Amino acid sequence: MEAYYNCLRCMNRRVRILTIHGEQHEGVITKVDRNNVYLRTGPRGDVQTSAFFPFGGANDILTLSLFTLLAIALI
Repeated sequence: MEAYYNCLRCMNRRVRILTIHGEQHEGVITKVDRNNVYLRTGPRGDVQTSAFFPFGGANDILTLSLFTLLAIALI
């Protein structure tokens, strides 16, 4: 339950999330429910291209289980 409240405090802020599996994810927390946190990730890498994305393909929403979160840091 602690991870849930930590994610709520970081809503709409840019964070770096570390999971118990050693994975790191960066993005903005867009939604939190009792089981998952939803992270909007930006384009990866330094190169940006211009293209038409009719369904918002430039930003991906990553769903992470609250049970796998190890740490959350504001960046």
